[in-house]
Amino acid sequence: MPSRTSPFSPAPGPAAANPAPVVDLDTGGVIALQPAVRGENLSSVLQAIPHVTGAETRMPLLLPLPSAVVIGGSAALAPLHEALRVRGRRPPEVILLVRGDFARIERRTLLTGLTGLRAVGYLTAIGDLGAGHVPLDLLADAAPYLAALSPALMAEVPRDRRRAALAESLSALARGLGVHMLAPAVAGEAQLAAVRSWGVRLAQGPLLVPGPSGRVHVPLPVVEREPAAAPLGPRVQDFLLPAVTLPCEATAEEAVAAFGGEPSITSVVLVDEYQRPRASLDRGRFLLAIAGRFGHALHARRPAARLAAPARVVPRSTPAIAAMRTAGHDPARVYDDLVVTDEMGRCIGIVRVSDLIRHVASGAR
Repeated sequence: MPSRTSPFSPAPGPAAANPAPVVDLDTGGVIALQPAVRGENLSSVLQAIPHVTGAETRMPLLLPLPSAVVIGGSAALAPLHEALRVRGRRPPEVILLVRGDFARIERRTLLTGLTGLRAVGYLTAIGDLGAGHVPLDLLADAAPYLAALSPALMAEVPRDRRRAALAESLSALARGLGVHMLAPAVAGEAQLAAVRSWGVRLAQGPLLVPGPSGRVHVPLPVVEREPAAAPLGPRVQDFLLPAVTLPCEATAEEAVAAFGGEPSITSVVLVDEYQRPRASLDRGRFLLAIAGRFGHALHARRPAARLAAPARVVPRSTPAIAAMRTAGHDPARVYDDLVVTDEMGRCIGIVRVSDLIRHVASGAR
């Protein structure tokens, strides 16, 4: 079967042997890495962080986080913030996947904790849908960026039609709430075909891990699924992907290292101390400048901002059609990524113009 191929180089070391890439099934690109966490507590997460935050990769991270830690408040979360700070990771580059039992008596505290994490800039996610103790209305109240199906539920797909129907209905629910769905533990092409038929775009599992060549092979769908039409059209937040960010004062050499971690990284956003986007580096133009004659000597140790363009910013609630008009204002940058901001003007991710074009084109057929 034909496949898309995405190079992926995990960090060295025994504890980092199996970081799980989160794959965009539409493009075949890796958008985030989930480290191999050996336990169900915060200390296990903290031990895994160094193995996927080295200089060789700037990929966004998906970190599992016990719900008890979020319920514990700022004191319980402080070690996580510090571990990421020490490794040079900014909150918009991190998706926190909250897992575990969600007791109703602690619901308000949990929601307060999730709101606080979003305020800092993290992308939040709810895990174990379908087999864990997750009230469905929590998705509406928590408004996460992403929801993940339970691996136990996915293990029964597609041989159990009832569980497949449950997973499909949960995917439709997430789509209706404006939440990305992640399908974990995808081990076979039949599972992958089912996931695609539900309209799920993000997946991970044994089928989507690097082979001996260090590349992730994503089998192409036999038949493209027609996406459901949205009466009022989608917002850019429906196409949001984690951004790779660097501080405004970062050098061009640091930007080269960020782009070198994964070919699917199409842009690097330069942000200020408050996570507000100030400029963006387009992969093609930036690497062309560095690779040119004397390019490395001229630029490597100087600020990357010298080779950057102003960030093309759109608020998260912007309709997709309006965002495409923004993209078309400058013909020379029509395919540059759009930087999505929250209500405080902070970078929360990027949107690829090709995704917007693909959606509009598929709706016109």
